Amino acid sequence: MPASLPDYRAALGASGAAGPVCASAIGRFPIAMHSLATLLYVREIDGSYTVAGAVSAALLVGTAAGTVVQGRLLDRLGPSRPLLALATGYLIAITGLIACIEGRVPLAGTLLVGLLAGLLTPAIEGSSRALWSDLVPAGPRREAAYTYEAISLETFFILGPALAAMLVVATPWPGTALVVAASAELVGTTWFALSAAVRRRSARIRAARAAGSLTREAGLLGVFRRPGLRTVALASLGFGLVAGTAEVGVLAAAEFAGSPAAGGLLLSAWSVVSVLAGVLYGMRPWPRPLHLRLPVLLGGFALLVTAMGLVSPLGSLVLLAVIMLVAGGLITPQTTAHSLGVELTAPADSATEAFNWMVMAAVLGVSAGQALSGTLIDVLGPGGYAAGGALGLLVAALLWLRRGTVAAADAAREPAGSLA
Repeated sequence: MPASLPDYRAALGASGAAGPVCASAIGRFPIAMHSLATLLYVREIDGSYTVAGAVSAALLVGTAAGTVVQGRLLDRLGPSRPLLALATGYLIAITGLIACIEGRVPLAGTLLVGLLAGLLTPAIEGSSRALWSDLVPAGPRREAAYTYEAISLETFFILGPALAAMLVVATPWPGTALVVAASAELVGTTWFALSAAVRRRSARIRAARAAGSLTREAGLLGVFRRPGLRTVALASLGFGLVAGTAEVGVLAAAEFAGSPAAGGLLLSAWSVVSVLAGVLYGMRPWPRPLHLRLPVLLGGFALLVTAMGLVSPLGSLVLLAVIMLVAGGLITPQTTAHSLGVELTAPADSATEAFNWMVMAAVLGVSAGQALSGTLIDVLGPGGYAAGGALGLLVAALLWLRRGTVAAADAAREPAGSLA
């Protein structure tokens, strides 16, 4: 049954939840801020959206690859110790990236350091979601907790870039946004890893591994071999592609209209609408079957972002804002559906790895969308990002063709385990 407002309050107020919830909120906030902060930073230093998009893409590709590797590691070793080690490596790598940008190191060197910084970016998203099985019982409260994770993650995907854009415009040094993102990543990750609930979960995973009671899917792809999970990841990829395209496109459209600061404000308004719509949608989701919800939501979102791109050359920020806010209503419902899709299609003891596959797909989509949008805007002008929306429509069509894989996983759903 759908979650209610009391379920949200009960989940977030559960014993032991306050520390990890606050810590993960801080640590996950920069998930999409990193890339746009880097893109705008390099754009200010180098002057080219193409070069900036390449550096941002390198960071995101590294993040995507690191997310999956880390997910498998965290499922096997528990989150506490690996996350602390990653935070240390990340601090060194992100400092190196800033030095490369400031020192105008040749592009190949900057791309390599950006890739390394992405690989070492602590991926606490999956661990944060998996922790709820220790904090609340299965049923509406856990669904509410997963919906909170989806809503907050999507808020970070939208609000983070908006803050990055505003910091680049409002502060004298264009690297401020990247430093803010890195600081939040380090503080949030360290706090989360040291929280009591996370340390207890880590100890339990280590004990289960020592007893030989953990089961894991073998092979390079691991849990990603499951067709239903691959479909959910495709939905996440399509969402990231369309959202990443729109983020850069809106900033370029605002600059074209003569109001660069308006881009950040529009993205902020987008995030507010997204959160409100996500809470309401969680109470009455439509379409109810998840295998239908994935293609329908992505298709509607992609269509509206295509329309945003088509009106951007007109220079009317009011018209752009109207279409954009309608599109914002479809953002969080998609991420909620992706999170529920992970619950539906993945085994309980591989929850962190499975969720991180979904996050990786979204990050890759954002990376591709931002790079594509930056290049097309350089070549075609502020409306070039409409192509990203059109590609999203193609992904939605593929999801429709693959909808049976999610329906089959629903029919054969496995019971939740203690280490979900």
